[in-house]
Amino acid sequence: MAVHNSTAEAEDRKHPVDETLPPFKMFTSGLQHVAAMYAGVVAPPMIVGPAVGLSAKDTAFLMGASLFTAGIATLLQTLGFWRVGARLPFVNGVSFAGVTPMVAIGRDRGYDGIAVIFGAIIVASVLGFVLTPYFSKLVRFFPPVVTGTVITLIGVSLLPVAFNWSQGGNSTADDYGSMKNIGMAALTFVIVLALRKLLRGFMQQIAILLGLVAGTVVAVPLDMTNLDAIKDAGIVGFPTPFHFGAPQFEIAAIVSMCIVMLVCMTESTADMLALGRIVDRPADERTIEGGLRADTLGSAISPLFNGFMCSAFAQNIGLVAMTKVRSRFVVAAGGGILILLGLCPVAASVIALVPLPVLGGAGIVLFGSVAASGIQTLATAALEKGENALIVAAAVGIGLIPIAAPEFYHAFPEDALVVLDSGISTGCIVAIVLNLAFNHLGKRGSATEEEPSSVEKGAAVAEPAAVH
Repeated sequence: MAVHNSTAEAEDRKHPVDETLPPFKMFTSGLQHVAAMYAGVVAPPMIVGPAVGLSAKDTAFLMGASLFTAGIATLLQTLGFWRVGARLPFVNGVSFAGVTPMVAIGRDRGYDGIAVIFGAIIVASVLGFVLTPYFSKLVRFFPPVVTGTVITLIGVSLLPVAFNWSQGGNSTADDYGSMKNIGMAALTFVIVLALRKLLRGFMQQIAILLGLVAGTVVAVPLDMTNLDAIKDAGIVGFPTPFHFGAPQFEIAAIVSMCIVMLVCMTESTADMLALGRIVDRPADERTIEGGLRADTLGSAISPLFNGFMCSAFAQNIGLVAMTKVRSRFVVAAGGGILILLGLCPVAASVIALVPLPVLGGAGIVLFGSVAASGIQTLATAALEKGENALIVAAAVGIGLIPIAAPEFYHAFPEDALVVLDSGISTGCIVAIVLNLAFNHLGKRGSATEEEPSSVEKGAAVAEPAAVH
């Protein structure tokens, strides 16, 4: 009887990923996720809009649309339906991988350029959706030696973004890298660490959000916040479908965006494996298949509302790792907030008040947490066996090239840069290829066979949760 009762209690007990929090905690934790990824969502339209020749008003419209579509994609990922969605605390937003090819496609073409970009994204996303069941089968080639390497590279690759924000975000500005900007980033960094040390319970979990608020309050008298965004913003605004005209389809543009889609799917797979380990629900093949379906479906829907290709936001994985709040419904609340921000420009502009140096100071902690999670995973990868240590050394070395030497691939074809300029993608590819070469091809009793993959270890746990 005692055994039966304990079994029944275990079945009734929800996994932390499926738990709901009280409304206030749900909202504030979701808002923290939005604050962590806001700059990453609005940055691509801020770059693409002027490059294709859009006015400031149209660029602002693109930013609002990107927030709206990021919210839709996040809800598809966290809540899901049928076999769509990883059902993990996974934030989706505009992918940086597509910025360079989108600028090349639409440069100085105005509305026509945007229409061609949207057409290419729709085709690439539909093809990605069709390929998802086959792509997800690659998960067995992601043992700890690969996932740990990729997670570490995700964190390390994001750190330059935080450093750029800490300097001011705009390298052409007169105050870029000034003592004032770096000092504000350092202050926010210290505030976040102090709050994490001194606070307890829920307040400790939202230390990042509190740090951002505190940093912004300090920045106001220092004239580091831009209040013009609130003055010029409307109360209500809807991203009218096909605002820039019907999608146009050009072969070269479609090919470029298909390459971007493959890169995004590779990075999302690595991110899901990383998040699965962090929340103690290892991502199996079905979870990854559902997650990739959410990515590609969200990306296909996004251009209808004037948004770009969507993929996982690794910075929010760091937030989950740091706060220990694993509920997917918290991230779903963040998705709802993103939709509201997209529909209410004045509310979006309030979030935009956070100066980039403040965001950079908090970002160092966030992104460093991702790298730390990767190192923790590598500790379980049996590096003393076989050639695992060599796999990590080579993959990390290649993955660091775009970070340490940004111009290293400057002589390569522009289409190749979509992959080569992403340290996450190149490092992931090298790790997978070397793991196959050293641990699978022509070897018996390899280190990989002795050390089960992260997916195999968690399959028994993950499988019940993956039934949709």
